Amino acid sequence: MDTSQSIQRSLRVLVIISLFATAYFARDLILPIVLGFILALMLSPVSRVLFRMGSPHAVSAFALVGATALVILLIFAGTASTVAAWSDELPQMGAEIRDKLRTMSDAVEEVREATEEVEKLSDGENTVPEVTVKQPGLLDSAFDTVTRVGATIAVTLVLAFFLLSSGELFYRKLVQVFPTMDGKKRALATVYDIERRVSRYLLTIAVINASLGASLWLYLAALGMPNAYVWGIAAALLNFLPYIGGFVGSMLVGAFAIVTFDSLGYALLAPLGYLFLTSLEGQFITPWLVGRRLAMNTVAVFLTVVLWGWLWGIPGALVAVPFLVVFKVICENFEPLRTVGIFLSGDEKDNPPKEATAPSPGE
Repeated sequence: MDTSQSIQRSLRVLVIISLFATAYFARDLILPIVLGFILALMLSPVSRVLFRMGSPHAVSAFALVGATALVILLIFAGTASTVAAWSDELPQMGAEIRDKLRTMSDAVEEVREATEEVEKLSDGENTVPEVTVKQPGLLDSAFDTVTRVGATIAVTLVLAFFLLSSGELFYRKLVQVFPTMDGKKRALATVYDIERRVSRYLLTIAVINASLGASLWLYLAALGMPNAYVWGIAAALLNFLPYIGGFVGSMLVGAFAIVTFDSLGYALLAPLGYLFLTSLEGQFITPWLVGRRLAMNTVAVFLTVVLWGWLWGIPGALVAVPFLVVFKVICENFEPLRTVGIFLSGDEKDNPPKEATAPSPGE
């Protein structure tokens, strides 16, 4: 019996490793599929409301996906030229930042010079032919990136359209798969719970992040920061990355503010204001609006973001929290995984998880 259990545990570990290996090597295929399902989950409540108002599923799906595509297009159109100009000016910006922070970096510069001297001595004693590998041109790399991102967005939007236009077909097929009535009820309850929580989370977070971006836009514009709207859009997008996005955004804003403003003290107002707004959002606004029912274990969220960021980069970090919400709901609805669901939850002493029941499609 012990041998059988040991074999089963080993097989589970191998299956988990295989799944992560597949996710890593097939990310270009899996990522748009995952994003399509997440987008469909987020828009499904809106699609259902439109259906109740008399709009066919296909029409509402086309309108919602088309609106999403229009927003993405406007973001790219509004920021592409500015980002391209910044990329050309990066070397000059780096030199300006070094000049303004020279008094703070003298010690670092001395260490760097000493390191170079040691490397020269080492090279003089042991000369090795230098081999250089020709890297792809900047234009080729940019074209490949744009092509890959465009293909991912296209597949995501098309898949979301098909899922939304199918209406309740997915739920009916899911019910038919399970042989017992108890299994059908459990599966339907889980799917509706996933849809309700993920859509509520994503819609709420999207509104919060858009408000954060607008607030930062107004703040930076009041400081006199050029292209403040670009930083507002960047802040809204970066804030989908829990913990990491706010830090990265404040560092980038601080670097550009140092280049823009003559006074270092005045330039620091930009990143400080960024950190203040993100802290206000993260500590008060989001917990109040999202609610305790969607509270997540902070350690679990951070580790999930790190894991999926390592697997898929920035897109993986963006989908990490929706992944965790889906997995948490599944764990809460199946008894063998209930302990894992409790661990993934936040502080729910006053609001323990309830047994899920299958809601009607209108809920």
